[in-house]
Amino acid sequence: MRQNWVSLVMPWLAMLLMGIAGVSGAAAVSEAPIELRQGTVTTTVDGVTRTGPVELSYHWDRQHGGRPGEASFDLPFTLEAEPETPWGIFIPRAGNVFEVQLNDALLQVYGDLTRGNGADYAKAPIYVPVPGKLLRKGDNLLQIRLHADTARLAGLSQVVIGPAAVVRNELFESANAWRFTGSVLLMAFSLIVGGIALALWLTQLDVDAGGVQRRVGIYFWAALAAFFWAARMADGLVAEPPLSWGSWGVLMAACYAGWVAASMMFVCHLAGWANERRYLWVRWSVAGIVAGTVLFSALSLQRDEPAWFTGWLAVELVFVAAFVGAFAVATLRSPSDDRLLMAGAALVTVAFGARDWLVIRLSDAYGETTWVRYSSVFFGAVLLLIVLRRFRAATVEARGSVAALAERVAQRERELAATYAELEAAAQVQARTHERERILREMHDGVGSHISSAIRQLQSGQSSSGDLLRTLRDSLDQLKLQIDSIHLPPGDVGALLAAARYRLEPRLASAGIEFEWAVDEVEPVAGLDAHGMRQLQFLLFEAISNVLQHAEATVLRFEAGMQGKTVQLRVIDNGKGFDTAKHMPRSLSERSGAIGARLTVESRPGRTVVQLEFD
Repeated sequence: MRQNWVSLVMPWLAMLLMGIAGVSGAAAVSEAPIELRQGTVTTTVDGVTRTGPVELSYHWDRQHGGRPGEASFDLPFTLEAEPETPWGIFIPRAGNVFEVQLNDALLQVYGDLTRGNGADYAKAPIYVPVPGKLLRKGDNLLQIRLHADTARLAGLSQVVIGPAAVVRNELFESANAWRFTGSVLLMAFSLIVGGIALALWLTQLDVDAGGVQRRVGIYFWAALAAFFWAARMADGLVAEPPLSWGSWGVLMAACYAGWVAASMMFVCHLAGWANERRYLWVRWSVAGIVAGTVLFSALSLQRDEPAWFTGWLAVELVFVAAFVGAFAVATLRSPSDDRLLMAGAALVTVAFGARDWLVIRLSDAYGETTWVRYSSVFFGAVLLLIVLRRFRAATVEARGSVAALAERVAQRERELAATYAELEAAAQVQARTHERERILREMHDGVGSHISSAIRQLQSGQSSSGDLLRTLRDSLDQLKLQIDSIHLPPGDVGALLAAARYRLEPRLASAGIEFEWAVDEVEPVAGLDAHGMRQLQFLLFEAISNVLQHAEATVLRFEAGMQGKTVQLRVIDNGKGFDTAKHMPRSLSERSGAIGARLTVESRPGRTVVQLEFD
C-alpha cells in the first residue's frame, strides 16, 4: 500500500520540479544582457549607398579609407519574454555623431547628423536608458544611425542591451571610469606636474660657466611636456570642440607632437646633451617632429586620406624609438637613478605607442583605448620625481654654497679685521713716531734757540752772569715742560696748569715772586689734541717768562674756571705793566689762534692779565 502511494506521488513531484526549473530558466534567459554583434548596415559614401550584412565592431576609417559619410545599423534581437525590470543600452564607442532608435522609437540623439566636422561623441562610452514597455516579447530592432568624419576614429563597437543594474552599474560605469574619469585624472595630474615644474623654472636660477644666471631648462621642458599632455587629455572631455574638426584635429595632433618634442628635450637635458654642439641635430629633429605632425595631419584631413598621417606617425615612432634607444645605451654606460627611471619610462611609453599605432591605426578593431594615456602616468610620475629630485639637489647645493659663502665671508672679515688691526697698530706706531719726531724737533728748536742765545751772550761779553743763568734756566724749564706734555691727556687744561705749577713754582720763589693758585675743576677742551696742548703750554710759558724778565712783579696768579660752557684761563701779575697797543707779543696771538682760543690782554701799572677762553 505504501509503495503504491509513493509510485503515484513521484511522477507529479517530478513534473512540478521540471515546471519550476523551466520558469526559472526562462526568467534567467530573459534577464541576461544581450551582446549585439550582427545585423545589417546601410552606408552612404561620396553619394554611393550600399547595404549589406555587418558584424560588429565596425571601423569606419578601415572600411572606407577615411572618407566621410553616413551609416545606419539595424541590429535585431529576440526576447523570450517582456522584461520586468528597467533595461539599458551600453555602447562602448560610436561616432562621430549618432542617434539611437529602438523598435522605431527615438531614444537619444548625440549631435547633429546633418552637420559634419562638428561634435564627436566617440570619445566616451554611452549609456542609453530604455523606457518601460518599449521592449516586447519576440523580435526587437535596435537602429543606430551615425555620421562619420574623416580620420576621426568613427564607427560602431559591439552593443550590449540588458538589465540596467548590470549594463549601467557594471559595464558602463567601469568603461566610463577608465576613459572619461581617467582622462580627467590624467589631465589634473599633468596640470599639477606642469605647475610645479613651471614654478621651479620661474624661481630657480643657475649660474653657467661664464658666471651668468640662467633659468634651468630641464624645468621648462618638463612643464611644457606636462601642459601639452594635459591639453591632449582635455580633448577626451570635449564632445563639442570650439573649432571645426579640421582645425581642432591639427591642434590636438600638434599637442601630441609637442608632448613628444618637449619630453625629448627633457631627456636631452637629463642626459647632458642640451649644450653639446654634436647633439644640435636633436633640436632640429624635435622641431621637425612638430612641423611634420602639423603638416601631415592637415594634409590628411584636407584630402580625406588618413594614410598620410598614419605614415607620418610611423616615421615619428621610428625616430623616437631610435632616440630612446640611444638614451638607454648612454644610461647603461653612465647610469644614475634619474636616468634609469627615465629610460624605463621612455621604453615603456615607446612600446605602448607602437602598440597603439598597430591597433588603432592599422587593425580593424574598434573601440580600443590607447595605452599611451596610461603609460603617461608612469612617465609623468618619473618626470615629477626627477624634477623634485633636481630641485632638492639644487636646494642642498645652494644651502651648501650659502654656507660656504658665509664661511668665506666670515674668513674674509676675520682677515680684514686682522689687517685692520695691523694697520691700526702700524698707524699708532707711526703716529707715536711722528709725535716723538715733532717733540724732538720742538725740543731742538726751543732748547737750541736758548743755547744759541746763551752762546751769543758769552761771545758778546756784555751780558751778566744773571742774564746767562736766566737764559739757561728758561731752556731747562721749557725742556721739562715739553717732556711733561708727552703724558698729558688731550684737552685736560687742569693737568697742564698743574704741571706748569710744579715746574715753575720753585723758579718763581727763587726770583722772589709769590705764586697764587686759584684753579677750579674745568671740563676737557674738545679739539685740543696733543699738539694743541703743547702750543698752550708754550703760550703760558711765554707769558710767565715775560713776567720774570720784564714785569718786576712780586705776585703771579693762575686762575681757571668755567663760565657757562666756556673754559677760562687767566695769568695775572702785579708788575709795572706795558702798553698793549705798542708792545703786544705777536707770538701770543699766533699760538692762541692756532689752538682756537680767544686771547685778551689787559695791562696797567700794578696789574696785567693774559686771558684765554675755550668754547
